[in-house]
Amino acid sequence: MTESVTDVSAIMHEVARQTFLSGTLYVVATPIGNVGDITLRSLHVLGLADAIACEDTRNTRNLLARYGLNKPLIAAHQHNERESADKLIARLQAGERIALVSDAGTPAVSDPGARIVNMVQAAGLPVVPLAGPSAAIAALSASGLINDRFQFVGFLPAKAGQRETVLQTLLSLPSTLVFYEAPHRIIDMVTALTSVFEPQREIVLARELSKLFEEIHRCPLQDAQAWLEADSNRQKGEFVVLLEGAPEERDARDAQTDRILAILLEECPVKQAATLAARLTGQKKNALYDRALELKAASAGDNRLA
Repeated sequence: MTESVTDVSAIMHEVARQTFLSGTLYVVATPIGNVGDITLRSLHVLGLADAIACEDTRNTRNLLARYGLNKPLIAAHQHNERESADKLIARLQAGERIALVSDAGTPAVSDPGARIVNMVQAAGLPVVPLAGPSAAIAALSASGLINDRFQFVGFLPAKAGQRETVLQTLLSLPSTLVFYEAPHRIIDMVTALTSVFEPQREIVLARELSKLFEEIHRCPLQDAQAWLEADSNRQKGEFVVLLEGAPEERDARDAQTDRILAILLEECPVKQAATLAARLTGQKKNALYDRALELKAASAGDNRLA
C-alpha cells in the first residue's frame, strides 16, 4: 500500500511540474459514476483553477468535496451559456485559469460547453482539453461491435414524428450509431428503432456505466424491448444505446429489393406487392410500401414520356 501511495505522489509531482498557463480555459472530463475514474491531471487542474464553470453547482460542489477541494463555482448550463461565456472571457483575459466541467463525463458532448468553448476561442484565448471519462467511448469499448467507424447521435427528439425523421436519415449509414437516452424514455426509443431499422441488427444497451448496477446487454434489435420489459430494473439508469450500422452491401440489397417490387407491381396492387416483398426480404412493410409507390410513380412517368 505504501509503495502505491508513493508512486501516485511521484506522478502528482510530475504533473505539477508541467506548465498550466494562466488565462486558459481547461475542459475537464469528470467521472460518469465512479469517483475513482478522475485522472490525476484533472485533479491537479481542478486544484489549480481560480474558478470552475459547471453545469450544476450543487453536483460539482459535492464532487469536489469527495477530493477535498473547495473552489469558487460559476453556473454555466444550457440556459445561460452565452452570458456565462462573457463572464468567463473577462476572467480569462484578466489572467485566471478556469476549469470547465459538466455534471458527468466530457463537457460539450451532449452536455453544455460547446458554445462556451467556441466563444472563448473566438476571443483568441487558449482552450486545453483534459482527457477523461466518456460514456459513449466506454460503451463502445465493451460492445463487441466490430466497426472502426461510429457516429455519435446523442439524445433523439422527444416527439415521435421528429424522432422518426432523424432515424430515417441514419438508416443507411454503415457506422455504428451511438445514442444517449434517459430511463423514462428507453422503451419509446427502442420501439422507435424497431419501427425503422432491420430487426436483425445488433443493439447494445449499456446502463449505469461504472456504477454499482452497471449492465451491458447485446441482442438483435427485435429482442430488445422484450428484454427491457422482462425486468423493470433493466429500465433504470442512464443509457448508452449502440446500434449496428447498415451492412456495406446495402446498395446491392436495395437494388435487389427494387427488382422484387418491380416484378410484383406488374401483377399486384401496391399494398399487396409491399406485403409480399416484406415476406420475401424480411424488411419493413411500411418502408417497402413507400418504395413501391415511388417505383410505380417513376414507371408511370416513363410510360408518359414514351
